[in-house]
Amino acid sequence: MKIIPFLKIMLLALVVAAAQPVAAQHALKQANKHFEKYEYTLAVAAYKNILSAGEPSLPVVQRIADSYRLMNNNPEAEFWYAQAVNFPDADPVNLLHYANAAKYNGNLEKAKELYQTYGSKATGKREVATKLIAACDSALAWQNQARPYTIRKADNVNTGSADFSPVKFKGGIIFASDRLAGDTTSSRLNSSQRSPWTGNGYIQLYFAPTTSDSTWGSPVALPAPVNTGFHNGPAAFLEQENLLFFTRVASKKRVRRKGNADPTSWFTSNTSLETNRLEIYTVEYKNGTWDNVKPFRYNRPDAYSVGHPAVTPDGRYLYFVSDMPGGFGATDIYFCERQENGTWSKPVNAGEAINTAGRESFPTIGADGELYFSSDGHLGMGGLDIFKAIGVHTRWQGAENMAFPLNSFTDDFGMLVDSTGKAGLLTSARQQAGASDDLYAFSYISIPCNVQGVVAETIRDRKTRQTVQVPVENALVQLLNEETGTFEQVATDARGRFFFNVMGGVQYTIRGSKGGYLTHAVTMMMECNARTDTLNLEVDFNRDTPERPILLKNIYYDLNKSEIRPDAARELDKLVRTLQENPTIKIELSSHTDSRESARYNQILSDARARAAVNYIVSKGIPSSRIVAKGYGESMILNRCVDGVKCSEEEHQENRRTEFKILAPTIKF
Repeated sequence: MKIIPFLKIMLLALVVAAAQPVAAQHALKQANKHFEKYEYTLAVAAYKNILSAGEPSLPVVQRIADSYRLMNNNPEAEFWYAQAVNFPDADPVNLLHYANAAKYNGNLEKAKELYQTYGSKATGKREVATKLIAACDSALAWQNQARPYTIRKADNVNTGSADFSPVKFKGGIIFASDRLAGDTTSSRLNSSQRSPWTGNGYIQLYFAPTTSDSTWGSPVALPAPVNTGFHNGPAAFLEQENLLFFTRVASKKRVRRKGNADPTSWFTSNTSLETNRLEIYTVEYKNGTWDNVKPFRYNRPDAYSVGHPAVTPDGRYLYFVSDMPGGFGATDIYFCERQENGTWSKPVNAGEAINTAGRESFPTIGADGELYFSSDGHLGMGGLDIFKAIGVHTRWQGAENMAFPLNSFTDDFGMLVDSTGKAGLLTSARQQAGASDDLYAFSYISIPCNVQGVVAETIRDRKTRQTVQVPVENALVQLLNEETGTFEQVATDARGRFFFNVMGGVQYTIRGSKGGYLTHAVTMMMECNARTDTLNLEVDFNRDTPERPILLKNIYYDLNKSEIRPDAARELDKLVRTLQENPTIKIELSSHTDSRESARYNQILSDARARAAVNYIVSKGIPSSRIVAKGYGESMILNRCVDGVKCSEEEHQENRRTEFKILAPTIKF
């Protein structure tokens, strides 16, 4: 009789023990479901509940770390990846994510150590790790040589939520935010109003009136039909047509495929059967109201995303971001040109000078006319860095990192630049404990520094065939301040040197002249980061002797092609400036090939290249009557490398050249 209660207790214990694994499996299944549906805030809570009820496991710890990473919460991501890498069977990719989070949080020495470990443990990743370590060193160098900018949080527009991507609009700014409309804290959002990805509201567009150069009135959400119950933003405004271009998110049936599922880190799938795709829409602003919403011609939410619009002030070009097939990386920047009938041309990839294997996003057109964008594929400080594109459309010469302090170790993007290029707003997660982005006002501080230069003539030694620089003494060098209109001048010394005091952030024109030489001029913005900086400048002088060939340096063409490359365009721009500074001269621009291929082929190729270069120069405003294109093929070989002679590539390169010569004036009788 006494044995029966004991058996009951034992049976009850066995039932409870059996139920615990079932409950744990159910909890893990539910947590995984949240993660797979991109409900990261719910997933973190569920995984932490699992940890509180039992021993830590790699799958749970890694999922918590991954959730924080995907929410851009780098401090928490760094903590949890530090736990994940302690498990013996942890995938080396956790080291990469751990290192990235440490870098974003400013722990660069720790990040370098982790990248080194990642490179040694992950198969085939040593080269990647080396590049990431070099990026850390660059970030430290930029931080130690900070550019002279002041940066502070913009007044009265930021909340505890994400506030980002400002654009100018009718006496104020329009920006995107995932706060709740009418709520400055987002603390009163219920679950149906919160984005399961971030736990904040859905992204909407807001207007804040400008009250001074650096303050704004209380933001107000744009009404329907701009904002909807789902994500809307960021945007761009075309002033001359009162037309707002903006991003809107559409939920479509989820299709598993290779490549990037969504070109932003803000939002993506909301159920296991749907995925969020970005689209571009336009809406007209008339008499204080919004009307006539239209979709962009190339929206394809069933296949890929297009978003983050940026439009040039004349309305001719529209830039945007997409993960459409055929790009260079996760997301690329594309552009369309508006046709005469008002339609947009097919999207054109901005090219590999801009786009990388990483993410390019958030393009903007500054009031200074420049294209700005963010990237994590170019060398940067951490996360997304802001870059300025150098060039136009597909003829990009490269991307300039805006460096510290405009960039930080976290994401920096959504830049609004004024007409001077020296002030504006940007978006950044700096100074934040979590994932919240804020708007920051920045302005350039002009400080003095020095510029020193050398005026020299390039000549070819007749014996060695090598080019040498010969100083030009007593040349007159003038410095014109383009902002004030004031100028000063000096004469070069016996070594061709000159020296000026300048102010950083000011555009100057430096013009050199001397009898017997062509006048040379260059316009440049002086970058003074410290009073002790000395900027060095080389000024090439050319003789004004008629019929004397002058070599154009660095004019290269792709093999068997005549298209003008970006590097060649830079050199041709210098010739354009020479023609502008010397308005009375006429020139012949000639192209020469080496002796390889047939003489006929080389003649045709050199003709095409000369015409392409002349057409480029004419497109810059030089009258066609002042310049003649001439192809010489292989008829003017400079060295021994004629047909049948075996030569090195360097010797052949000497013959593949572009030259110009001043044409002697025609004598009329």
